[in-house]
Amino acid sequence: MAPKAQKQKSSDGNKKTKQRKTKQTLPDREETEPANMENIGHPEIYPLVLTTQTQEIFNCRIDEDVTDGKPYKLIKKEDILADFKNRAAVSDFYPVKKVIQEYPGDELLVVYDKDFRYGLNFYLIGTEEGKENYLNYPEVPEEHEEYKEYIPEDLYIYRPPISKPWVSLGSEKEIDEESVKESAKQITYMISRKRREFGTPIKFRDQNASSVKDAYIECTAYSDKNFIIKQLEKDVGMQVVPNVKDTSTQTKWTYPQNVAIQYYPREFSEEEKEIFGQSKPLINFLNNASISVEIALQQNEIMNTFIDDWKNLAEEEGTFEDKTDTHLKEYQSFTDLHNLAETMVTSVSWHPTIYGLIAVSVAVRLSFEDRVHFSGKLLLQPSLILFWSFSDPIHPQLMLESPDDIFCFKFCPSDPNIIAGGCINGQIVLWDITAHADRIENIKTGGSSSKKVTLKPMFLLEPDSNKEVMYIRHCAVSSIENGHKKVITDIHWLSDTFEINRMGSVFENRNGICCQLVTCSADCTICFWDIRPQKALTPQPVEKKKEESIEIPYDVPSTFLHLDLSWKPFTKIKLSKGETSLDHCPTRVSLSEDNFLYKTQDKVSAQSKAVKTGEIHPYQSLEGGFGNNLKPIEDFCTKFFVGTEEGEVIYTDWKMERDPDTGRMMAKKPVNLYTVHDGAVHTVQRSPFYKDIILTIGGWNLAIWKEGVTTGPLLQSCCAPKRYTAGHWSLTRPGVFYIGREDGYIDIWDLLEKTHEPSQSQNICITMITCIKPWTFSAKQQFIAIADYYGTLHILEIPWTLSHPSANEVSGTSHYFEREVKYLEYVEQRKKIREQEKKEMDLELEKKKSKTYQKSKEQMEAELRDEYDSYLELEKNTLIKLGLIRVPETMPFMDL
Repeated sequence: MAPKAQKQKSSDGNKKTKQRKTKQTLPDREETEPANMENIGHPEIYPLVLTTQTQEIFNCRIDEDVTDGKPYKLIKKEDILADFKNRAAVSDFYPVKKVIQEYPGDELLVVYDKDFRYGLNFYLIGTEEGKENYLNYPEVPEEHEEYKEYIPEDLYIYRPPISKPWVSLGSEKEIDEESVKESAKQITYMISRKRREFGTPIKFRDQNASSVKDAYIECTAYSDKNFIIKQLEKDVGMQVVPNVKDTSTQTKWTYPQNVAIQYYPREFSEEEKEIFGQSKPLINFLNNASISVEIALQQNEIMNTFIDDWKNLAEEEGTFEDKTDTHLKEYQSFTDLHNLAETMVTSVSWHPTIYGLIAVSVAVRLSFEDRVHFSGKLLLQPSLILFWSFSDPIHPQLMLESPDDIFCFKFCPSDPNIIAGGCINGQIVLWDITAHADRIENIKTGGSSSKKVTLKPMFLLEPDSNKEVMYIRHCAVSSIENGHKKVITDIHWLSDTFEINRMGSVFENRNGICCQLVTCSADCTICFWDIRPQKALTPQPVEKKKEESIEIPYDVPSTFLHLDLSWKPFTKIKLSKGETSLDHCPTRVSLSEDNFLYKTQDKVSAQSKAVKTGEIHPYQSLEGGFGNNLKPIEDFCTKFFVGTEEGEVIYTDWKMERDPDTGRMMAKKPVNLYTVHDGAVHTVQRSPFYKDIILTIGGWNLAIWKEGVTTGPLLQSCCAPKRYTAGHWSLTRPGVFYIGREDGYIDIWDLLEKTHEPSQSQNICITMITCIKPWTFSAKQQFIAIADYYGTLHILEIPWTLSHPSANEVSGTSHYFEREVKYLEYVEQRKKIREQEKKEMDLELEKKKSKTYQKSKEQMEAELRDEYDSYLELEKNTLIKLGLIRVPETMPFMDL
């Protein structure tokens, strides 16, 4: 048994050595202590690198002097010492010079490490005992001959451990004190029955309970004094109300009668008009009354007399409530308990039409190095998008499978059953869940799926009876050769009102549904994709088509079969930096039509109803893209905002332009570039209320921009206490947005209350927040989904003050943005004025210098002579005042 145990120990040591093989480096030539294998239980082994020259010097050449049959070589100590004198620090034995000098024997054992067990090609045994154990290893008995090939040759003989007497340090007293002991004696009951009655049939009969003893026991209720609590205090509210008596009166008519009366205006005659026009009382009256009438008219123009002041007063008071009414309230949470891998939530999206259904994408929490190391294991684990419902917080309703971890996904605005996602390997995946739409639409959300019904708490919901999880395979995936080369960080559907071609020109969309996507990746590219079948330039032979045909699984819809494994972008944009060959690395994009997603829920629901009624699926009958007869759309804004990994915000154009040097079509240079954030930008989002207001978040700060203003951001916050990781605008209040931090807090900003810091902060979890997505359930109830780094999805209810805007909040926020724009214009004007003033001052200085140079030599001497005479006069007067010189008598009187 000793060789087996030793073999197991050595194999464990070899595994650890192989795992650290990539991180080991060659030993430093100047180390005083040579590196050995003491950490894995072999302190006598010293790994070495013997070059070809050293192998020839000591006759230990691989596959010639040292082979698999004899993998060792005995080298004399004096030969190695002579090598030290000849080659000094160049010798390959120099790292173990100290071991060789202190070695007691004459010959040292060097072993060829063919499998790199200890990281290098050779290793030296630095002790005599280790050399003898290696050379005189015991032979394996004949009955164990079959296991001989598995026993390494460099192991010791197993020595069993020697038992020692146990010494008490008092721990048994602590264990005895902490142990649970029974204080009361246990009561024992024994129930017996006659053996002959075992297995006999039981017969029931009727009997009078009162006639048989012990057959009826009355359990009457009684009051237990030990469990009665007397109420000592009671809060009662009373209000004195005066006695009120309701009375009514009604005019009694003798008989009803319909009467119609018509009036004609009574006008003055011309003579009367002249008489009254010259009347002094009338003139005085008009002069006195005109002032009051003008004041009344001015008041009507300034303020609206029909506003209910009491209603406005109530709205203003609603903002000053208790803190508990202004904080987010925990409503529900979702965690995937069936997946044992450590995952994080990468993207969150509420279902556009089904209320109470939310989809999340999860990815394994690994760094890039660990992901490469465990790539084989990750292939065996499914990459999923989970559909959670408020009715069942434990079991997901659907699971969408993908080839790799999904880092962003979006529902199609035209059909919510079509979902597009971006993988970490750069591929785009499409799912069609039309066949499973009935399953997720029949989920019970508090007894009704109506939007007007308020959701019930989670403990009152009735979970769905079907607990079986549905795994749905993707129906199309893009070509990995022609797509992105790195992780896709953002994905968007283009609007159903337009489409673009390869040059970036905008045309009308005749299909009336969303057919194109835009993605950005860490490989410095922005790609545009089209899901419609493209017209082939050359017809393919029929035989080739038959060979390429692949059997489609029965559970995969054929909606996008024409795209599977051959889908590639029709245009790519690279954001070049200009002076260098490097490119910008985009992380988020925001198109000019982003905010249409908030306003098309009715349209999406109408289209989904049309599909239910049996109409043709719109994506089953798509025509080929890029038609020649499409009508171009004039005055369309093709510029968009991009956030990069370096913290830059770029405003650029997706239209291509022809390079004047090469003649090729290439992306335009960025219109504006701002370096505002001190970290990667992870949020670039347009306001749902203002089409030209954009929120960007990255690093430790945030910024708000206005499209068309090129001088800089309207608002730039100071450095936050923790790094920002996610953000989103409020869907109902134009001046409110939510920002998640890496410490699990969420900052709530209200621009009408504070602009230099968040109005409030609230802790949600203990780890980093990865996604934030608000959702409006009804006019009285709103939720916000917050995902964290540990894979938990928190659903919180938004309070009244954060979900219901005041009467003038939209106009007030708009005025704030306008004031900031004017302030930026003022600052820009002041800069120009300062630059002009500086130029004028420089010109004046140059003129003064030129004037001094233009003076003649005689003028310079005359000026110096006058200055010297004035100095002498001043010196003389000073000496006279001090009494050091007498005043001449002929000198006129001076006022001293």
